[in-house]
Amino acid sequence: MATDGPWRHPDSLLEYPTTMQSPTKPRLQPGNSKRPTPPTHGPEPPMPRLWPALILVTILLVLPRLFGPAENRVTFDKFIELAEQGKVRKVVFQPDKILGEGPTPKEIYVTGRLESVEKEFVARLEQRKIPYDAITTQSWLVTALSWLLPMLVFYFFFAWLLRRAGSFAGPLASFGKNKAQVYAERRTGVTFADVAGQQEAKAELREIIDFLQAPERYTRLGGRIPKGVLLVGPPGTGKTLLARAVAGEASVPFFSISGSEFVEMFVGVGAARVRDLFSQAKEKAPCIIFIDELDAIGRARGVAGPVAAHEEREQTLNQLLTEMDGFDTSTGVIIMAATNRPEILDPALLRAGRFDRRVVVDRPTLEDRLEILQVHTRKVVLSKDVDLQAVAALTAGLVGADLANLVNEAALLAARRNAAAVEASDFQEAIERVVAGLERKSRRLSPKEKNQVAHHECGHALVATMLPGCDPVKKISIVPRGIGALGYTMQQPAEEGDRYLLTRSELLNRITVLLGGRAAEEELLNDISTGAQDDLRRATEMARRMVTELGMSKSLGLQAFDGGRGAFLDVPGFKSREFSERTAQMVDEEVQTLLDELYDRALRLVRTHRQGLLRAVAELLQSEVMEGARFRALVLGADQPSESTAS
Repeated sequence: MATDGPWRHPDSLLEYPTTMQSPTKPRLQPGNSKRPTPPTHGPEPPMPRLWPALILVTILLVLPRLFGPAENRVTFDKFIELAEQGKVRKVVFQPDKILGEGPTPKEIYVTGRLESVEKEFVARLEQRKIPYDAITTQSWLVTALSWLLPMLVFYFFFAWLLRRAGSFAGPLASFGKNKAQVYAERRTGVTFADVAGQQEAKAELREIIDFLQAPERYTRLGGRIPKGVLLVGPPGTGKTLLARAVAGEASVPFFSISGSEFVEMFVGVGAARVRDLFSQAKEKAPCIIFIDELDAIGRARGVAGPVAAHEEREQTLNQLLTEMDGFDTSTGVIIMAATNRPEILDPALLRAGRFDRRVVVDRPTLEDRLEILQVHTRKVVLSKDVDLQAVAALTAGLVGADLANLVNEAALLAARRNAAAVEASDFQEAIERVVAGLERKSRRLSPKEKNQVAHHECGHALVATMLPGCDPVKKISIVPRGIGALGYTMQQPAEEGDRYLLTRSELLNRITVLLGGRAAEEELLNDISTGAQDDLRRATEMARRMVTELGMSKSLGLQAFDGGRGAFLDVPGFKSREFSERTAQMVDEEVQTLLDELYDRALRLVRTHRQGLLRAVAELLQSEVMEGARFRALVLGADQPSESTAS
């Protein structure tokens, strides 16, 4: 059953940032307690010992060919004509050609040999006093080396580079290889001692650990361990951490890969990587395959129509389904996956024999948050005034990643002050940063805007203070934070522990608190602003859910007119409308009536406590921040009637 978490001020900007490779592990065979030597890629190709000398000789042989003077090929009669004109300074007769040096060293003329007319040509050269020479033989060794040696040098050089890269085939041959990070036994560095809270999830996963360590305990009675375990939960709750802890507790190899790493631009690559991953896992059994963000490849097939029926992602999913059917759990290969969108997964993945066990990793409870804070503060120097129990009570709805970020923010704030320890004020400021955003000191409000925000926030605080059963106000601020929050009102839960059920009166009180800011603006300033935009959105959504989903409308009765949220973990999805136009009109009228009644209730509270509210606004404009106790003292200082009288 979906319930609302503890209410926070609507002006708050809720942003929860999230915040983790290891070398290849050695092969591990079942029953082998010793860790074998890690496999190698084979010896590198032999390198010549005279490597520097070969490079030098190659340079000496290649450079003249590359950077020497360009040879101009001419006919024999043209060569004679150039010599007659005095454009050839020297002639060299070689076995296969004749070279003539031009007016400059960079000009070389080349022609072929014609022995029948060469005697007459030599006579002309002597007549014009042009020096000439003849090279009768040329070393075949020099010719061979000038061609073969550079080829050999480049061959050994590129072979050495490719061997260093791990394969002679180059990058193209690695497309079909899986990209999973492999951790050897006890190399994940995580055990259940590092996972705070989540006692139910850890209890479910201990069965997987027992099977990996002693499979005969289950197989001797004919039992079969589930092939796949699906971890389901909101982002940041520790699904990946739990999977790593299972591998660390069982001391087995751990293959970790993200679902998006299977899919490439080339068709068939994802399926090839799935085959390669399962092939390696079977060789290293017992082991764990962990696929993070399974919905990247496990989305239901055919939802995009016939055009996308054969896309690469669906081929990868088909191969994954085939591989999960093609191995027996007695081999010791356990598949774990994590997702926060289980409602969009293909039904074939969730059937018995594949991912047939689902472990919910939910948001931490108050006790879980306390344990998480204790884990993350192990290496943090805390002051004596820090009460982690109080911090846990103020962070309802936050997940493990949020709490880790909260502790880090508090430590950074203390470091900026050059403090010797992290104090309670640092945690308070860190909570406000996580809930409302970073303080925007550069955003300067005009006096009129500041006055409007002060009335708005004090209106929220007044209604929350006067209505019975509301969480008490802890702090009021008109200092801008985050992107759009010009102020905020923070409430502290009145009861120990988290709330999972809300009564109708409590929901009505929460809607009234949301409307208290607009009521204070209208009653005290005779004008309204855009600051209540988020308040109205949240109040309308809550009132509509009361009418359409929770059966809390007197006129419409005990009916649910919407088919639920349409997705897991309150992620909005598609809703099908199953009621008539007349019923839709009645729903709209009931929601409007409910909001109007609660807004009038907020207006009466503001009118009744007008003087105390004005005192609180005046002091808030001076200090910009006010504690809840001081606000209650200002508002209740005079003899004011209670909420029941105002109603």
